[in-house]
Amino acid sequence: MIQKYPVGIQDFEQIRVENFLYVDKTEFVYNLANIGGYYFLSRPRRFGKSLLISTLESMFLGKKELFAGLYIEDKWDWGVTYPIIRISFSNIGHKEKGLYKAIEDELDKIAKQNEIVFKDTVISGKLKELIEKLSAARGKVVVLIDEYDKPIIDFLGDQTEKALESRDIMKSFYSVLKDADPHLKLVFITGVSKFSRLSIFSDLNNLTDITIDAHFGAICGIS
Repeated sequence: MIQKYPVGIQDFEQIRVENFLYVDKTEFVYNLANIGGYYFLSRPRRFGKSLLISTLESMFLGKKELFAGLYIEDKWDWGVTYPIIRISFSNIGHKEKGLYKAIEDELDKIAKQNEIVFKDTVISGKLKELIEKLSAARGKVVVLIDEYDKPIIDFLGDQTEKALESRDIMKSFYSVLKDADPHLKLVFITGVSKFSRLSIFSDLNNLTDITIDAHFGAICGIS
């Protein structure tokens, strides 16, 4: 049976359930998950970054049936699952309602899904509280961030002030992750650019950049 090519499909579960062609990247996923830590990956748009994030999410949620026949199937401990904080900045609604409000809404949504009531009122505090409460209830947390730079790129050019405002909001947001290390299993951040890495992630100096790491050269895409 000829498998269809998953043009524009970024959801790992949909690809596997509907029998689309999937190039097995789970050896890379397995290696990242086993080591743990903080990782950053830059790739061009439409290069499989969102699918990679979706694959990581399915694995950490223990969806073994989706990985049948793949490298990781008999290697990962499917009996252990992890709480996940996943945010995609490509469709967060930052243009319509502002970045701060958009992030706050995402955190509130994840908290509601996990029956968590925030005491803090600022987004950095909410992220910290979310990580700590998820960790206390269900074990170490996985943080997956897709298109981290979209809220900045969208305002480059004639809206430089807005881009700088977005940068400052995100810098404060990400600064929480470093001190949350005892509560985290994996942090994985993707984007298309590296230009703001030194400013946005300056407080997150334990972030490992695997963009040009030969061991992860084929981690996404069709190669």
